[in-house]
Amino acid sequence: MPPNARILIVDDHEDTLYALESALAPLGHLLGRATSGDEALKQLLRGNVGLLLLDVRPPGTGGLDVVRYMRRLEQTQLIPVVLLTGFARDPQLAAAAYALGVADLVTQPVDPWALRTKIRHLYDAHQRHLALEREVRALRARLEERTPTPGQPALPHPHAHVPPGQPAGAHTGELERDRT
Repeated sequence: MPPNARILIVDDHEDTLYALESALAPLGHLLGRATSGDEALKQLLRGNVGLLLLDVRPPGTGGLDVVRYMRRLEQTQLIPVVLLTGFARDPQLAAAAYALGVADLVTQPVDPWALRTKIRHLYDAHQRHLALEREVRALRARLEERTPTPGQPALPHPHAHVPPGQPAGAHTGELERDRT
């Protein structure tokens, strides 16, 4: 995922979408919008989404169903999700959401400062994670390029100067010191 991945905001109310976009605009990230769970899934599958801010009850496919589907696909399973709910804290909803790996459950009306802080940290942490994965893949590729052919050691044996059949450390007297 490129470093300019969008934050996708999903809600079926135009005024809520506008308010959430206004709250997140100062972060400087690209913002996308969807008005249903089905539309959100289509955008997720097209790629370039770095975080999903999702209403629990959008029209069509529900918020928890969107998350269930995301978690089954390799390309979307690690995208952080923040669920928005207009209802008071529901322990069953919270348990189901967190069991699916949702990062947070936010009750509306939303405090823009708190939301912006949560989104910034989740988005940045996810981007750092992706950058580390890319670096690990690049290092592994470099290592594979340098891996010698079978039968040829990658590095000389640390005791290469010790004659075969003689235990390591025998030539320096280390074995005798260890026995005393």
